[in-house]
Parts: sequence; C-alpha cells; structure tokens
Amino acid sequence: MTLSAPPTAIALFGTSADPPTHGHRALLEGLLTHYPQVATWASDNPLKQHTAPLALRTALLAALVESIGDPRLSLEQELSSPWTIETLERVRRRWPQAEPVFVIGSDLVEQLPRWRRAAEWLPGCRLAIAPRQGWQLAPEQLERLRALGARPERLTLQVPASASSGIRARPDPQQVPEELWPLLRRHDPYGLLTP
Repeated sequence: MTLSAPPTAIALFGTSADPPTHGHRALLEGLLTHYPQVATWASDNPLKQHTAPLALRTALLAALVESIGDPRLSLEQELSSPWTIETLERVRRRWPQAEPVFVIGSDLVEQLPRWRRAAEWLPGCRLAIAPRQGWQLAPEQLERLRALGARPERLTLQVPASASSGIRARPDPQQVPEELWPLLRRHDPYGLLTP
C-alpha cells in the first residue's frame, strides 16, 4: 500500500488593490511565512466602487509582487472573478492536488455570509482570516461562518494600518509602496501627485 502525500496548501488572496498599500505588502510577505505557495490577483468586488480600472490595479499589484521577489508568490490574474465560487473552480482546475486556503481580511468577515453561494464553497476550502486594525472578530461572526461549513483560521500577522479606502479618501503618498510610483506617475487616479 502506498501512501499519498498530503495536499500542498496554497494561500489565495484576491484584492481590489485600489491601490495596493504597505498593508498589502505586509500581508503577502506574512502569508509566505505560513504557506508554501501564495497566489494573488486583482479583482472587481461587486460590493465596492473601484477608482482605477482593473487593468491598472493588476499592473500595480504585479509591481508589488515582483518587488517582493519570492518565487513562491505569484500573480495569477486568470483566477480573478467577482464571485469566489468561480475563483475556487479555477483554482481546482489549475492546481487539482492543492489544498486551497482562501484569505480574507477581518473587515470582510461580517459580509462573507452574504457572498454568492457562500454555503456551497466555504466547506471546500480552508478560510484564513488576516487581522485588520479596527476590525475585531466577534465569536458570533465565526459561529455564523462555521454554520455555513467554514473552517476559519485566525492568522497571526502584523499588518500595518494602511487601507486603500483611506488613500482614496485622503491621498497619502506615504501609504503607497515606492515600487508602484513608476506606474502612478503615468496614471494617477488617486490624486497622489496633486499638491
């Protein structure tokens, strides 16, 4: 009898990246300390209004991934879908032997039960929750997720309090990683270059 190897976990982090921040960098680097492989992509979130077009957000995220320079981290834009259930179907086709670990920030835990067909896809993957400052996890939130079949895991990561929404509301160039500036000097939808 031969024993098969356990599936390799792959952390999956879709983000609006509107724009990517130092928080995105810290989260991606932190995921690399927890998982052998990390895939990220820019997405259109149906519950958000986006400032920049998806193509620019993808290019910004690609610049961030490239600057991190770890071969275990990849931009997998073909996974992008407004619907998580579609993304996970693409993941299973791309890595049929992998164990998917879907990563969200703690700010999304409250809305997750309302995501399209959540009860169908939550049991089929691990759910990793990254801390966001100002968004504490309540036990009843985790119980709602477990009732839908989720297996939530709290990640122990240090993510700085920088948010894309904050940059869009009050442009602050200090919150944007320097490797994004070549692109932002050509396209500045966030008003970061406006005095």
